[in-house]
This record gives sequence, structure tokens and C-alpha cells, in this order.
Amino acid sequence: MDELSKLDGIATAQLIARGGISASEVLEYTIARVERLNSSIHAVVHAHFDLAREQVARGLPAGPLSGVPTLIKNTGIEVVGMALSSGSELLRHAVSKRDATITTRYKQGGLVILGKSNTPEFALSFTAEPDAFDPTRNPWDLARTAGGSSGGSAAAVAAGMVPLTNSSDGAGSTRLPASHCGLFGLKPSRLVNPLGPAAAEAIGGMSTPHAISWSVRDNAAMLDISAGADQGDPWASPATPGEYLQALDQPPPRLKIAMILKAPDGSPVAPEVADAIRDTARLLESLGHRIEEVEDAGYDALKLKAAWRVVVGVSVAAGVTGGDPASANIAKLEPVNQEWVREALAVPGTGYLAAIEQLHATARDLGRFFTNYDAMLTPAAAEPAPLLGKLAGRGKSIDEFYDLFWSHSPFTAVFNSSGCPAMSVPLGMTEGGLPVGSHIGAGFGQDKLLLQLARQLEVAAPWSQRRPAMAD
Repeated sequence: MDELSKLDGIATAQLIARGGISASEVLEYTIARVERLNSSIHAVVHAHFDLAREQVARGLPAGPLSGVPTLIKNTGIEVVGMALSSGSELLRHAVSKRDATITTRYKQGGLVILGKSNTPEFALSFTAEPDAFDPTRNPWDLARTAGGSSGGSAAAVAAGMVPLTNSSDGAGSTRLPASHCGLFGLKPSRLVNPLGPAAAEAIGGMSTPHAISWSVRDNAAMLDISAGADQGDPWASPATPGEYLQALDQPPPRLKIAMILKAPDGSPVAPEVADAIRDTARLLESLGHRIEEVEDAGYDALKLKAAWRVVVGVSVAAGVTGGDPASANIAKLEPVNQEWVREALAVPGTGYLAAIEQLHATARDLGRFFTNYDAMLTPAAAEPAPLLGKLAGRGKSIDEFYDLFWSHSPFTAVFNSSGCPAMSVPLGMTEGGLPVGSHIGAGFGQDKLLLQLARQLEVAAPWSQRRPAMAD
């Protein structure tokens, strides 16, 4: 039992399948660990241990992750009977009356859902510091953020509460927390994972659900469970469910990889972060890949930054107010988000459409870039995990908050606007002991290629034993 927190999900499921331990025993061990550690890091914001016990008692389907405990992000994904407050006082008492399609698939895969992981209000920040709940702290340094918006998910895995968690990513919200917590995080191609039945897309198609994990194989196995089009999805998905874990048996081909160290918006990149990415480039070269350093990826980052603000603001405003500028719900939001919503309500339909068209133009630019390169290597974040408070909206205007948000992670959102897959691979550490993720993206539909590359890097430079002290 003492070693259980160090096993990845597949190893845990194999132990259960062999009869070395029962799913119920794994669950109770996990619950005890969450109860012991959560007061320090606040990764779990809504615990539903009773529902998890009921799920195990009903019997679990067989599968590579059957019996493995996990968490669902507290934004956008429904689990019947569980809270879905989205980090907001406005929805503090909201309870889901149905399962999301992806939740149904998790349950069919035998994953045991413990509750909801902490997020910023409506996932609108790169730090999980909602006013309505306690801030999530980084297990590597409790004074620092675990990232966001999937900060609770990443902190729970880094602390050894669970081996893998659900996350979602609208500008880097899977990859940033993975980077700050020393974990593997993949944002799949658009619509590889479904968003139904509540939506066909979220924030103009930029939000993509998936997972944060210690091991690459857990991430691949989770994608095998969840991937595939939902009934009525309006666009085709490049998903190949059932093949992602199997794909790890084959190494990637030799790749031509562009390395970009200069932030596309001109914001600074910490020297220790750039050094970590150069180390990754050397590792990739030692594995037979070709690295070329280039200045940029050929898209207008400032236009993308402006368009993202409009699309996300309008999407949140529509959900919160129904388009009514006089809605009393606005006053229940955090002040910076009140300002963002009021700004968005003043955007005309033509302005929203122009922002959407800018996302598509950015996607065209990135598509052209990937005709010359197989992958792109950049930092995941421009700096290691900052102290709590720096990235939070509290006391900031929307302009100040948004500029800090964007400069913290200037490399990631282009993969949301384009729908292309990207991942953060935990290869670097600062001299001060903070993780630095290497961000690698590829062309649309190249999810298996990225997983194969991640597995190759994991074998060459294993990271699973490099854990924060609280994970012991």
C-alpha cells in the first residue's frame, strides 16, 4: 500500500486485475490520501467519495485503467450527482443531472471518479485561485501556483493523490499546469475527445478535454477510452480510439523539428526556461531528430491575442447572462471577470465573427508552417511556476490581468485556435527545483505521433521518480 501512490494507472489496474489488491482497497487508500494532503494543496474542491464507493460497489468494466481513481475538472464536464461550480460563487450549489459523453466513456472504461478538481472561475486564468474557494498550491513549492486552469488536476497528480486526471485546455490549460507540476499533459486535436451532449464545441472550438498524468502510457490509455466522435457532432474527428496505447510500441520516425525560443508576442522568456528547451533539443538530436531554430511560426500573435479575448469573453458572457447586459448574475462574478463580461456584451456580432475568422486565419498560417516541419518545440510557459497571486485577477484591471495571462504562456494558444495537438513533456528542472515543461506541437491529427515522441523521450530521460517530497 505504501508504494501505491508511486504506481501509474496501468500498473495499478494490473495489480487489481491480478488480485493483488481490490478496487475498493485502492479507492479507500486514495480517499485517505486525499483527505490527508488536500488541506495543504486544495487540489480537490468537491469530494464525492460516496458516489465513487457506489460506482465500485456496482462492479467495474474490465480495461487497462479499470479501478483507477481519478478526478474531473470542475469546469464544463458533467458527472451526474456531482457539483459543477466552475470555481464561481454564481454556481456554488449547481449539481449535474447527467453525465457528459466523456464521463460516460470514463465510467465504461472502469475509471473511478472521486470528485472535482479545483479551477479558476470559469477556467479564465492560468492559476487556480478562485475567490469562491481556496487556491491550489504547487506540491513542489506551496507558495507557488500549480498553474491553471487545470491546476487542481495537476496538483492532485503531482502530490500522488491519483495517477491521472481529466483536464481541459482552451489556451494551454492542460499543458501549463503539467509544466509547472512536472507532469505529462496532452491537448489532443480538436474533437478527438467529445464535448457533448451539452455542446459541440466550446469557446469557438478552442477548448479540448483530455488528461494530465505521470506516464505517457496512462495518457494514451485514457485517450483510447475517451476518443471518438459523439452522436451529432457537426465536424469529423481524426480520432483513432483503441490505437493510442498500441502506438507507443513503435518509435516515431526521424522528425524535422523547429525550435522557437522567442515569444511570438515579444514578451520575455526566462533564461532558465530557454536553457531547458535547448537541453531538450539536444536530447532530441541524440535520438536522431533534426532541430532547426527559427524565429517564429509565421502567424500574427498579437491578432490572435486580441481575437482570443473576444471569443472567450463573448462565450462566457453568453453563458452567464444569456446576452442580457442587465443580468444580476454579473455582480456575482469576480471583479476582473465582471469587467471582461461587460466588455464582451458590447461586442457586436460582426466583431465576434471577425475574431472567429482571425482564429481560422491563424490556423491557416500554422498549417502552412507544418508543411515544412513535422513538429514545433517551444517552452510551455515563459517562466517557472510563479508565486501565488501574480497571475490571479484579484485587484487587477482586465487589461493588466490579460497581459499577464498571455505573456505567461505566449506559445500555447495557437494550438487551440488551430485545433492542432500539442503536449508538455516534463524534462527540465530549474536550479531552484521547479519543473520546466518542454512544449511540442504537431500538425492536425498527429496525436499518435506526439505520443510516440513523448514515449521516446520518457524512455531516454525518465521522469517518473522525480517527485515532490509530499508525493512520498
